[in-house]
Amino acid sequence: MLSLTWWGHSFATVELPGATVVTDPLMVRRLLHLRRASPPPPGTATRADLVLVSHLHHDHLHVPTLRRFDDAVPIVVPRGAVRAVRPLGRLNVIEVVPGDRLTVAGVDVEVLPARHDGRRDRRPGAAVAPALGFRFGSGGATCWYPGDTGPMDFAPVPEVDLALVPIGGWGPTLGDGHLDPAQAVEAVRSVGARWIVPVHFGTYWPVVLSSSGSTHHLRFVQPGPTFRAAADEAGLGDRVVIPPMGVRTTLPRGTMPL
Repeated sequence: MLSLTWWGHSFATVELPGATVVTDPLMVRRLLHLRRASPPPPGTATRADLVLVSHLHHDHLHVPTLRRFDDAVPIVVPRGAVRAVRPLGRLNVIEVVPGDRLTVAGVDVEVLPARHDGRRDRRPGAAVAPALGFRFGSGGATCWYPGDTGPMDFAPVPEVDLALVPIGGWGPTLGDGHLDPAQAVEAVRSVGARWIVPVHFGTYWPVVLSSSGSTHHLRFVQPGPTFRAAADEAGLGDRVVIPPMGVRTTLPRGTMPL
């Protein structure tokens, strides 16, 4: 069995045979200057055997959300995160760098590089921690989650059953170190995936902007349809699944050629 629940932004629950993995959990209605456009995930979203955190930005490494997970759940973070984010030291944290391979909570994890400035603090002398991607698997099922990243060479990543690929950001613009929908299609085509689920779009909006205006709103929600159209053009459209937020979706395995 391979199941996926997308909770919004980059927060997803991936149910592999024998283990449940969560990526970049974020469970708040308001974060700094951002407001969530939909209700936050329920408390049941904290059920996991393993949590993977890709980088130190507040919308990916959110300490209050991490504290809602059971104390025994391992949390994999970039090396340097504990120094940069002091409260992390009270959690069950494992620090890693690109190139590391480990098995934790029954999940095989390969740590990948990402092209993204994921520092928590950019002041001189502040702790540095790399942005990460992950390829992980259990029970014969595999998943690729590149975290926040700009375009790079993804070909070395072996093909997977499921790709969780970021296609946008927050608000109406896309900053450096991210993939737009067309770039995301090229990335997942380089890796190869039986199923493709886009993430990191349509969830958080700057408080100072109105999301109801047609131009802003289209830029907020448009990455999903744009990604599907680009995947159709690339011959990958029948692999794309865009589930509603919070809806558990079971993905058949072994029914579609890679």
